[in-house]
Amino acid sequence: MRVLAAMSGGVDSAVAAARAVDAGHDVVGVHLALSRMPGTLRTGSRGCCTIEDSMDAQRAASALGIPYYVWDFSARFKEDVVDDFVAEYQAGRTPNPCMRCNERIKFAALLEKALALGFDAVCTGHYASIVTGADGARELHRSAAWAKDQSYVLGVLTAEQLEHAMFPLGATPSKDEVRAEAAARGLTVAQKPDSYDICFIPDGDTRGWLADRVGTAAGDVVERDGTVVGSHEGATGYTVGQRRGLHLGRPAPDGKPRFVLEIRPKDNTVVVGPKEALDVRSMAGSRFTWAGTAPADPSVPFACDVQIRAHADPVPAVARVTDGELVIDVDEPLSGVAPGQTAVVYVGTRVLGQCTIDRAVSAVPATV
Repeated sequence: MRVLAAMSGGVDSAVAAARAVDAGHDVVGVHLALSRMPGTLRTGSRGCCTIEDSMDAQRAASALGIPYYVWDFSARFKEDVVDDFVAEYQAGRTPNPCMRCNERIKFAALLEKALALGFDAVCTGHYASIVTGADGARELHRSAAWAKDQSYVLGVLTAEQLEHAMFPLGATPSKDEVRAEAAARGLTVAQKPDSYDICFIPDGDTRGWLADRVGTAAGDVVERDGTVVGSHEGATGYTVGQRRGLHLGRPAPDGKPRFVLEIRPKDNTVVVGPKEALDVRSMAGSRFTWAGTAPADPSVPFACDVQIRAHADPVPAVARVTDGELVIDVDEPLSGVAPGQTAVVYVGTRVLGQCTIDRAVSAVPATV
């Protein structure tokens, strides 16, 4: 096949491209330029898609003997990922930019261009597996190494996108093995640190980054019954589940710490309460997709596991589609679920689908 290898400049994508070459495919490497700031530099493990990353990807492609290009996706990235991130926070939601990047850049914009140029598949260094199901359709599954499994951030892929996706690292039991393979191949990225945090906020200061772009406006911090217990300088600086940095003026009656339970952007209010009030029993979202073949009748409740963060443990649940929403009821209360997060639904190791959470139902009455 003609394979377009997305090369981030890290060790995973370099080894994935190498394995695609070993498999006999006609491979071309491409690095996505997602920022138009020429001075963008990498700081240790912070940041990605920087000048250094582009150069590392080029060196890896040269070592593999494959053509290499840099494609400018910065305008699309700003619109579909960065601007979306800001808008979600302004709406009182907690977005996952990595999910949006996979959904709208790597497996929408990139795949669309790749297919238009005659490529058959896009190859990435994600730790996930693709399996052909009994019906002949491709399914997305967890990787062999659950500690590194990245199927959660790929949960937004559709059946059509899975038809043209390739994840050569899916069966690899450990990241150490990938690094050892890279070293044996003479790839200079063998010991390069993994990137983490939000790539376009490399210093990790999300609150300051948002304040620079949307400004700040003072508002009230209230209990669920409306009692004012403090003030804030900008609701976009808070997320559900947050404990630190609340600066409350009066302690809770029980002396226990309070946590952020809700962001209300319409009246610029942050709602706080006890830790128990973070527990939810149900969540729902109207923006849902199926990764591969959908359930024959999704309106019929089905048993599954749900995962709401990339590194969270999956929890048993029952899901169904009703009134245009994917509704997920968890068997035991789940803590810290925020609108804007992605709930990925699994059946065994298979990713069945996902939804962006619009609402969550608390397991604790507001009187607590």
